[in-house]
Amino acid sequence: MTSYVFPPAAVVGAPIAGSDALFPVRRIYCIGRNYAAHAIEMGHDPNREPPFFFQKNPNNLVFGDAFPYPPKTSDVHHEMEMVVALGSGGVNIPVERALDCVFGYAVGLDMTRRDLQGQAKEMGRPWEVGKAFEHSAPMGPIYPVSQVGHPASGLVELKVNGKVRQSGDLNQLIWKVPEMISYLSDYFELAAGDVIMTGTPAGVGAVVRGDVMEGRVEGVGAFSVRVV
Repeated sequence: MTSYVFPPAAVVGAPIAGSDALFPVRRIYCIGRNYAAHAIEMGHDPNREPPFFFQKNPNNLVFGDAFPYPPKTSDVHHEMEMVVALGSGGVNIPVERALDCVFGYAVGLDMTRRDLQGQAKEMGRPWEVGKAFEHSAPMGPIYPVSQVGHPASGLVELKVNGKVRQSGDLNQLIWKVPEMISYLSDYFELAAGDVIMTGTPAGVGAVVRGDVMEGRVEGVGAFSVRVV
């Protein structure tokens, strides 16, 4: 029997639509600037360049209807995304086999301390202080492929207090889901439990306490989160 000097951290379990079982989260990969319009609004070339990824931590995920406003910032932005949950993985996965690894899909938010991310960019430092803080990844339940298939088109939308802030379509993804999985597997050994946040459309912006964010991905699901 293995012993530890203190109890190990609990496994983070994401809810699965229609099931009492939980999806054990292993890693969270996030792709940057994967919609051309968002790349432009962030001041970058919208052309298809090699993808880049950063990570959040499993315990950054938050399930439920509340997003606690984080400390050390005055500029927290929403980024609405479709989330991919892997049921298997590997290395050097061919694009044509990549979707076989997908367990299901969800909707999620990549919440960002934009001011701290901007400071990190200016200094050539990693983004974790702006991206990987507590509760920075609100997420809805995972819908298995058996229920939703593999969505390749459909509205990606976020409303704040009933007004549309972000609107795009999955068919506008610069790097498609199979390409993301294949590319990541060339650099990391992917495995069951890995989660990929697929990028956000244009319209990112700040939220304040009391705001209600309503996000949806057509063909996947919807959820609502209040900033507290």
